[in-house]
Amino acid sequence: MGDAIGQMLASAVGIAISPVPLIAVILMLATPRGQVNGTVFAVAWTVALAALTTVVVLAGSGPDTGGIRPAWSWWVRLAAGVVFVLLGVRQWRARPRPGHVTAPPGWMQALDRFTPAKSAGLAAALVIANPKNLVLVIGGAVAIATSASSVGGKAAAVVLMALVGSLCTLLPLAVHLFGGTGSARVLGQWKAWMSTHNSAIVTAVLIILGAKYIGDALSGLTV
Repeated sequence: MGDAIGQMLASAVGIAISPVPLIAVILMLATPRGQVNGTVFAVAWTVALAALTTVVVLAGSGPDTGGIRPAWSWWVRLAAGVVFVLLGVRQWRARPRPGHVTAPPGWMQALDRFTPAKSAGLAAALVIANPKNLVLVIGGAVAIATSASSVGGKAAAVVLMALVGSLCTLLPLAVHLFGGTGSARVLGQWKAWMSTHNSAIVTAVLIILGAKYIGDALSGLTV
């Protein structure tokens, strides 16, 4: 199990450092139906992340290779690393320039009219349709699928990846539910900081993960 967890942990942390779902759930919690919609959003994010990871793990799991990762898994990791670097460059080039304010997407402005079903749908869409998250899930799930861990170990790694990757939604929900009277102020500070530094955060995460994926892949392919 340790092999599977060690290989996917960077991917899970990369998913967790996602400003958009964190900002979305904080904004949602401030709406009239915030507690219900925010809870549904966080749960749907976790379920969608676990389901997508499971599908990729099942698709990537093959016959026992005696603990040796197949060459294709390293090529997938290399491709993912290159994609991360390219996405990081694009994110940085598209960052808002000083003095320019970027309007929030339309769905953020409509959150106060969301139903629980729409909240769940948005969470699933943000997991699957975001290129960064999708590539991270594929990279982490392939690492789990091709590890030397047992079936139980792989299942535990999938659960852990879903939980760690969901911290961006579960932590704000926990603060809202258990943070008392100061929770709104804390969440507001989180939202302001993430909104201000969104481009820098995503760029740094993508470049660092890209370098790690490429380095791991080159090491695996040259052994």
